[in-house]
Amino acid sequence: MDPIGSSTGTKRPIVVIGAGIVGVSTAIWLQRDGQEVVLIDRGEPGSGTSYGNGGVLASASVVPVTVPGLLARAPRMLLSPDQPLFLKWSYLPRLLPWLRRYLAHCTPEAVNRIADALLPIVGDSLADHQALAAGTGAERWLRPSDYVYIYRDRAHYEGDAFGWGIRRERGIAWDEIEGEALRAYDPALSPSLGFAARFPNHGTITDPGRYVQDLAAHVVASGGRLVKTEVTGIVRENGTVTGVRAGGETIACAAAVIATGVWSKRLCATLGLDVPLESERGYHVELFGPSVAPRNPMMIASGKFVMTPMDGRLRLAGIVEFGGLDAPASRAPFDLLMKNVKAALPGLTFREKSEWMGHRPAPADSIPVIGEVPGARGAYLGFGHHHVGLTGGPKTGRILAQLVSGRTPNIDLAPYAPSRFQ
Repeated sequence: MDPIGSSTGTKRPIVVIGAGIVGVSTAIWLQRDGQEVVLIDRGEPGSGTSYGNGGVLASASVVPVTVPGLLARAPRMLLSPDQPLFLKWSYLPRLLPWLRRYLAHCTPEAVNRIADALLPIVGDSLADHQALAAGTGAERWLRPSDYVYIYRDRAHYEGDAFGWGIRRERGIAWDEIEGEALRAYDPALSPSLGFAARFPNHGTITDPGRYVQDLAAHVVASGGRLVKTEVTGIVRENGTVTGVRAGGETIACAAAVIATGVWSKRLCATLGLDVPLESERGYHVELFGPSVAPRNPMMIASGKFVMTPMDGRLRLAGIVEFGGLDAPASRAPFDLLMKNVKAALPGLTFREKSEWMGHRPAPADSIPVIGEVPGARGAYLGFGHHHVGLTGGPKTGRILAQLVSGRTPNIDLAPYAPSRFQ
């Protein structure tokens, strides 16, 4: 790799670490601001968590997992193979410090605070993605759509009244569809599912991996450099970032953005910041050539999983499992996804299937980390979006590009500040 730096008299680039949706979004918006960009990832762009998500631009998803009552329900959920919460029990001792902080947010006050923080990041996701993808070649994977929550009946829906109230208070609107009207809306659904809450003006990415790959290719086509290697550290002089150690060299830079999802914790530690971050392991199954599929992405409330029609396949995504970064995938979550989809779509057949497990980055307070690292000028963070990384990636990237370029975003960044973990 040829060295990059000010020693040649050229403008030092901005290094973006992580080529998932947050990283590539940041890189594109930086280039549009006239910045030179080096994008670094140890793997292919879009091959990590950004590859495996449910593909939904879920602007209404402002309610965190940590709702009131979770603490009381969790033990029963963990002991039932039919519930979408799993734990590798050998990991529990390592998980406990984070888990205590996480469960402390199961209060109405905390949920309202989290929802207020999430809404500005995800609330205009379709428009944010359309602006990001314009002219990149990635537009072909972006489709406006409804997003539909499916319940057994109205009583089942009303059992989630707390979460629906959180959305309503923030101006999020939906239609209620039930009975024969729901049959007419989507005949593929089981007759046992009789009530729906439909959000209009959402969106679908019909191939999340290819979408992020195409965005990264646009970064390169626009003059950016893509480096596939491991980043081992951030170089600072007098408290200011001057370079990034990667692949045996130091790449000189004017600033560095850390957007490596759950793996960001290690790099943050090198900057003196201890972020309480855990892997919330998620699963998906893809069914190729499905005989039936929903017309739009649907969240099946009873199983807490999403089924999304994609390019030539149906993706089933969901499950929460705590087990760290190193343990292999568990069998039970895949089996539960298949059991649930067969109940939701009677008569479903398919040609073949694939399975995937990945790592959602979960801060203990369920709020993304966005902003400059205190005491490390030029070091910026963008990660920790839990279930809404794809949804909030473009807005996060635009905010980071504005910060790096010295502009003030039109949003109060205090809730996301890395300084909350000092």
